[in-house]
Amino acid sequence: MSYTAPLKDMLFNIEHIARIDQVAALPGFEDAGLETAQAVLEECAKLNEGVVAPLNWEGDKNPSSFKEGKVTTTPGFKDAYKQFAEGGWQGLQHPASFGGQGLPKTIGAACIEMLNSANMSFALCPLLTDGAIEALLTAGSDDLKSIYLEKLVSGEWTGTMNLTEPQAGSDLAAVRSRAEPQPDGTYKVFGTKIFITYGEHDMAENIVHLVLARVTGAPEGVKGISLFVVPKFMVTADGSLGDRNDVHCVSIEHKMGIKASPTAVLQYGDNGGAVGYIVGEENRGLEYMFIMMNAARYAVGVQGIAVAERAYQKAVGYAKDRVQSRPVDGSMSAAAPIIHHPDVKRMLMTMRASVEGCRAMASVAAAAYDAAHHHTDADVRKQNAAFYEFLVPLVKGYSTEMSLEMTSLGVQVHGGMGFIEETGAAQHYRDAKILTIYEGTTAIQANDLVGRKTARDGGAGAKAIAAQIEKTEAELTKRGSAQSLAVAKRLTAARLAFVDVVEFIAANTRSNPNAAFAGSVPYLLLAGNLMAGWQLARSLLVAEDQLAAGVDAAFMQSKITTARFYADHILSRAPGVRDAIVEGAESVTALAAEAF
Repeated sequence: MSYTAPLKDMLFNIEHIARIDQVAALPGFEDAGLETAQAVLEECAKLNEGVVAPLNWEGDKNPSSFKEGKVTTTPGFKDAYKQFAEGGWQGLQHPASFGGQGLPKTIGAACIEMLNSANMSFALCPLLTDGAIEALLTAGSDDLKSIYLEKLVSGEWTGTMNLTEPQAGSDLAAVRSRAEPQPDGTYKVFGTKIFITYGEHDMAENIVHLVLARVTGAPEGVKGISLFVVPKFMVTADGSLGDRNDVHCVSIEHKMGIKASPTAVLQYGDNGGAVGYIVGEENRGLEYMFIMMNAARYAVGVQGIAVAERAYQKAVGYAKDRVQSRPVDGSMSAAAPIIHHPDVKRMLMTMRASVEGCRAMASVAAAAYDAAHHHTDADVRKQNAAFYEFLVPLVKGYSTEMSLEMTSLGVQVHGGMGFIEETGAAQHYRDAKILTIYEGTTAIQANDLVGRKTARDGGAGAKAIAAQIEKTEAELTKRGSAQSLAVAKRLTAARLAFVDVVEFIAANTRSNPNAAFAGSVPYLLLAGNLMAGWQLARSLLVAEDQLAAGVDAAFMQSKITTARFYADHILSRAPGVRDAIVEGAESVTALAAEAF
């Protein structure tokens, strides 16, 4: 089976959980209400269901190939990308002043999910271009903006991020690529960059590389890194393309998953130096690159939701068709489709609830981003910025770890057939693995959550979010239905576990860093679980109201049931994780390195 966009759930989140009415009240978003969201999502679904999704399996069988410095993408990708760009999808969230549509992230995030569910390998190209656009909008000079932004926003040109080098993985202090200043204000860039997604391809006429390098004489470490625009082809005064720049692809990687996405090794300066243009000021490159990385980290979290959704749909389709064994309750006298077996239902419900919880969390984060950038009140902007910043490592870290568990369950639902490549279940599992690694591993997201987002203010921001969750618990208790009371109980236990861990982290990050960081990833997973569970608890309240009003009874009942399942089976893990972090830190580091 192919892919059907979950429009109903996306629009439920956009309307009721992310509150599109409040987003549309922000300056610049007046035309971006629910009606616009629905129209945009429906058009996006058509493109992804009809054009992009059918290429996913093809990309796994016939990946991008490399020959004599050129990369040829999977058959069909080039035409699909042309349709994607011509439809204006690259510019969806970018400013109208550069040819974009200027829509809020609250709408754009759902479109990004659809594109990634349809075909994650394909979607990586626009994802990196989005990051390049964000960096140039924030730190680029007027000249750089005028030359590059319109072409990037239209999708005519694509963008890349060049951080990693053979000797410098996540430790960017070790970056050795160098940039030599030239009399005309440009720089000559030299070095090797690895793991460059869509660093070379045939889908667009130019590629705009954003490259980290050290200017001659710069300080050591991260303080001496600058950011440069290095185009594949030079841009002439009239905006047309000129000579080839001195940057070349020397190979592409052979990977476990996302095989259609070319992961390039790029060589800069083998023939006298690649011409580069500085972005912003010298030695502030890492600061600017983090703008790209934050945009990309959120998008990678959405990729996790997307691939888990695709795996869920595939598993449900198989479970409804595959006939095996009689149900244990004797309700059928002959062998039945496996969806009637309790454990298969448990797996499918785990997938469904996890995806819906993370989707709601990502939707709320997107709305916070929109308010942080567009609200008229400075305090409201600041509050929303803090909330969004707290959520980014959770959206990235929790949603991607979730995707690994869910795509694995997708294989399990298929049984032995899931282990056979021809069924396609394994592709989602293989594709998902990279998500916990690129744009910062789960541990790097957890370090950010511990250091910058929790310990820096003594846990005050985290506790403020917990206070908001407590209000939802009160609403659930006041509602008094069997479902709301059951969810309130689990939400309270998870929140208390979270607060305990926040206090433990805040108390130990400086005095006993090994103890704090031993539990950093479990803390991230606990926090992500709580945030997703909180949004589903809010969903339950909305769904009960809608059900009482006679609105779409089947969907609302499913929403209530899914929220209850999440509380009982996933949110209920939180207290145990709390115990492992707070009481188990010592055993993590107790064994000497030589004893391993």
